[in-house]
Amino acid sequence: MRLIAVPLVLLLAGCLAGEPVKVASTFDAKAAEYIHKQGEGRIDGHAFFKKPNGYVMMAAGEPVWLIPATPYAKERMAALYKGRKFAPAGQIAGAEGTDPKYFDFTRRTKAESSGRFTFEKVAPGDYFLVTTITWKDNETDVFPRGGSVYEAVTVTGKEDKAIKVIVNGL
Repeated sequence: MRLIAVPLVLLLAGCLAGEPVKVASTFDAKAAEYIHKQGEGRIDGHAFFKKPNGYVMMAAGEPVWLIPATPYAKERMAALYKGRKFAPAGQIAGAEGTDPKYFDFTRRTKAESSGRFTFEKVAPGDYFLVTTITWKDNETDVFPRGGSVYEAVTVTGKEDKAIKVIVNGL
């Protein structure tokens, strides 16, 4: 019975995953190259999700991406999140169809157990901060709850202290 259940769960998980993202525009590395420049900006973020019962779930240990807000990235984010800043776990699309160079023009860090994270030496520009916040309410849950969240942020280069950003899908 267990041998049948595992493939069935994997099959169902595949059915719940979102469709690959379709982006009409072409990725332009030149438009995203500012991600590789060293700046004076600092982003201090806190990624969390408040459940309907009031409990707060953190992005503990989750990767957090800093993505230049190029026309390609904006179109991709619009397709992924469908006009919101939150995509439920079962609807998060895969990276298939995404230009592979796109990922070379991002930065990544890891959220602490409190869901806090920092990006230092950030060059001026418009960015997206993206992470996932998922959990299971009990041991019998097969699929995670929560999902992927993002927030937009602008670094002007004129900041005299860190930019504080809440990433919670609202």
